[in-house]
Amino acid sequence: MPNQLFRKKQIHVILREAQEGLSDAEGHASGLRKVLGVRDLTAMGIAAVIGAGIFSSIGKACFDGGPGVIFLYIFTAIACGFAALCYAEFASTVPVSGSAYTYSYVAFGEIFAWIIGWDLLMEYAIGNIAVAISWSDYFTGLLDKAGLAIPRWLTMDYTTAHHGFLEAGKLAAGTAPDAAIAERALAWTTAPSIGGLHLIFDLPALLIVALITRVVFIGIKESRSLSNIMVGIKLAVIFLVIVLGAYYAHPENWSPFTPNGLSGVLKGVSAVFFAYIGFDAISTTAEECKNPQRDLPRGMIWSLIICTILYVLLALVLTGMVSYKTLNVGDPLALIFEARGMPWISGIVAVSAIIATASVLLVFQLGQPRIWMAMSRDGLLPKIFSRLHPKYKTPSFSTIVTGLAVAIPAMFLNLDVVLALTSIGTLFAFVLVCAGVLVLRNQPNKPESKFKVPYVNGKFIVPALYLLAIVLILRFDPGHFRSTLTAEAFPMALFWIVATIVTVLSFVKSFSLIPVLGLTSCFYLMAQEHHSNWLRFLIWLGIGLVVYFTYGYRNSRLNQETLAGAGTP
Repeated sequence: MPNQLFRKKQIHVILREAQEGLSDAEGHASGLRKVLGVRDLTAMGIAAVIGAGIFSSIGKACFDGGPGVIFLYIFTAIACGFAALCYAEFASTVPVSGSAYTYSYVAFGEIFAWIIGWDLLMEYAIGNIAVAISWSDYFTGLLDKAGLAIPRWLTMDYTTAHHGFLEAGKLAAGTAPDAAIAERALAWTTAPSIGGLHLIFDLPALLIVALITRVVFIGIKESRSLSNIMVGIKLAVIFLVIVLGAYYAHPENWSPFTPNGLSGVLKGVSAVFFAYIGFDAISTTAEECKNPQRDLPRGMIWSLIICTILYVLLALVLTGMVSYKTLNVGDPLALIFEARGMPWISGIVAVSAIIATASVLLVFQLGQPRIWMAMSRDGLLPKIFSRLHPKYKTPSFSTIVTGLAVAIPAMFLNLDVVLALTSIGTLFAFVLVCAGVLVLRNQPNKPESKFKVPYVNGKFIVPALYLLAIVLILRFDPGHFRSTLTAEAFPMALFWIVATIVTVLSFVKSFSLIPVLGLTSCFYLMAQEHHSNWLRFLIWLGIGLVVYFTYGYRNSRLNQETLAGAGTP
């Protein structure tokens, strides 16, 4: 059984299956329409990366880190860049749908493929839920400004409304609650009830997911066209904001550059990384690309470079126009222009935020069904998940299930609960993809790839960087290693264990430097997550293993082929 768990899927088999086309449960060929070029892929990457983060969470990140938050954006971009190069090599070598799931199947075997596939289900589903909730907040805020307010019990989740009601009740007599608490309390007191249960749910979140799911369902061409239009609009608005903001920026606001030190800069790691996770989603569209081996690497890398430049420029504009201390608000771009007496810019930004957030949802809703499709092809999920619509040539059942899995929770969940889980799940995928490239290099009979991560021998560089990191920590944070001995700090202790193992292997096996840097930097970002997020993540993976051993293991195509070869009935 242990050998069967680590069965790898050979690249030539994957390529042959993609070329010949598998059949779905009704005998339809699985030929996805090849319509995407490098410009479309770059636009999809930008659509996924530039969303709510550039209109909301950037304000909180600037508040915590000051102007120095640009270092966090750059560091996160570098960590993602290492991972993007590794994704690009895999996408060029194994140009099929499935993203990190398929790559892990090739590099590590079936059990790791299932783990990362299950992880990606969490990443995409929870990420989409968070984006849908953010879109609803922007949409209802815009309607409020236009005098078309929706009843509050139709705009938020049950828990948020209940907590707002309780907080308002704790205030002393004659003390008015702030606007946010008053709004939540109003939702609770005005909501209809059945049998004492208040009917409170986020209707706009449901509607936007239904609309986007419909677009994704009817075809990749329609999804591509809508994505390109939305990206064009939001890039034009961002360019306007940067140009106007630069004119009104005051350099004295950039001093001190890191007012809260390194800890303040790193405090926004979850929100900042959440802004970057979209670039890997385009790898799920490999079978719908005209030339995936050439265009996927270019699309990933170009989108990451463009988005990093935009994030850094916007952070500098925000902290240059006003003091970083005033940016802990939900709509920082609107704030800075209202302070300059230009409320019309605020209106443009509000509309653009709705479009930008919808574009993120579109790309994520496009990605998850294709991962389900890949897992279904391999027998790890029921065959119905790989069924393609005979007319639209999209994974129809998977798309509908994805819509339901996002729309229903989005009506009832709180944004704060779901945000961090998305980041840790994505980082885990990045770690495995970077490690997979190290394994892929030594795989026999590997087909030639049109894109390879440049090889730099890490035999001596990685140990030198490891020792340098320890020296710097002992110099500037002498209590760091003692603090990792507590139960709450186990993620950081785990990071040092992994970093030590990777350093030793790099010296022994002369690992390539870039994948090693990608693996360690992404694992370091994982270690910054709160230990409670790690526990939730591990519980999710545990549930996934139960599902695998009760269904996936027995129905795996590789397992069935092994049994057939052994003559087992």
